[in-house]
Formats: sequence, C-alpha cells, structure tokens
Amino acid sequence: MEGDCLSCMKYLMFLFNFFIFLGGACLLGVGIWVIVDPTGFREIVAANPLLFTGAYIMLAMGAMLFLLGFLGCCGAIRENKCLLLFFFMFILLIFLAELSAAILAFIFRENLTREFFTKELKKHYLRNNDTDVFSSTWNSVMITFACCGVNGPEDFEAVPHLPHSSSEKATPEACCQRELQSREGTFVNKEACLTGVERFQNRQGCYTVILNSFETYVYLAGALAIGVLAIELFAMIFAMCLFRGIQ
Repeated sequence: MEGDCLSCMKYLMFLFNFFIFLGGACLLGVGIWVIVDPTGFREIVAANPLLFTGAYIMLAMGAMLFLLGFLGCCGAIRENKCLLLFFFMFILLIFLAELSAAILAFIFRENLTREFFTKELKKHYLRNNDTDVFSSTWNSVMITFACCGVNGPEDFEAVPHLPHSSSEKATPEACCQRELQSREGTFVNKEACLTGVERFQNRQGCYTVILNSFETYVYLAGALAIGVLAIELFAMIFAMCLFRGIQ
C-alpha cells in the first residue's frame, strides 16, 4: 500500500510540474512577444522604463518556471531527493515573490486611475516632441488605439500649443484620424484636424478604449495567476511528501 501511495504521489508530482513547465513556457512566450512584437506595442514598451522592466521580469520568471518545471519532472520520475529539495526551495521563493507582487499591485492600484493619468498627461506631455520619452509613448498609444488624451481632446487645452497653430484648442497630430492606425498611416485631413474639426479627430479618450480592449485579458490574466499559484502550492506539498517517502 505504501509503495502504491508513493507511486501515485510521484506521478501526481510529475503532473503538477508539467503544468508549471507549460506555465513557464507561456510566460516566456508572452515576454518574447512583448519585446519583439513589430506592431507598435514594442515601441511603447521600449519607451516606458516601467513597462520595459516588467517585460524582462516576465521573461525571467517564465524562464525560471520553465527550468524548475523541468527539474521537478526529472526529480519526480527519477525519485532524486536532491533535485526535489532544490525544486522545493526555488519554487517557494518564486511563490513568495509572486504573492508579494500581487499584494503590492493591489495596494498601489490607485495609481492607475483616470485622474492620475490625466494629471500626468497635462503636466508632462510635450505634443510632437518625440525626443521626450513620455510624449513619444503617449503619441504611440494614441496612434495605435485611435484615441485622444485620457478623457478626450479637451485634456490638451492646458498643454502648450503647437508653434504653427493659431487655434486656442490645438489638437496634437497623434489625435488626428489616419487611414491606417500607425505612424506611417496617411492623415485623413491633418489641417482640418489641427484646427479643431471634430469629424477628423479621434474623440474618444484612451483610458476607456484601452480599458475596454484589455478588460477580458485582465480577468484572464488574474485567473491564470491564481491558477499558477495554486499549482505551485500543490507542487510544493507533493515535493515534500515525495521527498519524505523516498528511502
């Protein structure tokens, strides 16, 4: 009976580590996609130090989970106590790091409010100055998502105007409609847009557009994170049980 229980534990341990292996592979794939994606998202990530760091953290975490899942599978199948102990210690560190990151994200979630982004935009945005990281990032976001400002074009009323514009409410070029939503896309009517003709402007705010675009993926990412934490917890339990059962 004890041998059957140990054998069952071994294969369950292998199964859980296989899921960790797959989870690491997925994170690794997403991290690589974010860094090399040619559709404009890479430019946004590269221009924002926080997102740039986050992409590499995701890449590193994926690689680590990929490796640990592989080691856990080998340790379970070969019943190697050294590999099992090594796996347990590192998966524990990853588990605690992920849990800490989730708690910090919950605590600082107020920094992702509409008011916060509006305040930062009005304070730091320099319109078409692409040498400025903040402005270049915002221009890329507005072009990619066909949106304007956080709430709409009215966010730019307090922003310094373009040198060539005589309008009191000049709209940034990034808010003008294009045939194709990319920096190389042709403007529908650039002059009319810059002088305030609304039908040639993207009127919807980026906050709403991006929230709607990523709402499904946020819930999916949250569910995936909970699933990964649960799998890691069970994998640690089975690793210790198997470790103690091996003679």
